[in-house]
Amino acid sequence: MAPSEFALLLGAVLASVVGQFLLKAGALKLGQVNAENAISHVLAIITIPELVGGLIVYALGAISYILLLTRVNLSVAGPAVALSYVFSVIIGYFLFRETIPLARVVGVGLIVCGVILVIWQKPQG
Repeated sequence: MAPSEFALLLGAVLASVVGQFLLKAGALKLGQVNAENAISHVLAIITIPELVGGLIVYALGAISYILLLTRVNLSVAGPAVALSYVFSVIIGYFLFRETIPLARVVGVGLIVCGVILVIWQKPQG
């Protein structure tokens, strides 16, 4: 993967992670949705800056991902953006104080190994 392609990948992953963080922070402000408050909660989304920001950041990430797809095979780009799962677990642990069971740690490790195998290219020559 060329440096410019890696930059697009990194942009897509970071936008996904930041978007997820903002959406979680906004969801905590929004409160739990149930049948009685569903419509008001959906309408309230546009009044919570974190939710609006999260959606905007996701859009920027989608643009970065589209640009990446113009240069890299989907069979490489798709699995590589799975790194966002890794960062989401880290953010959940450190910022939202979520517990991370051992099975999830192992799963994250397997994701990292899988991404390395997918994007690794043997040097030409």
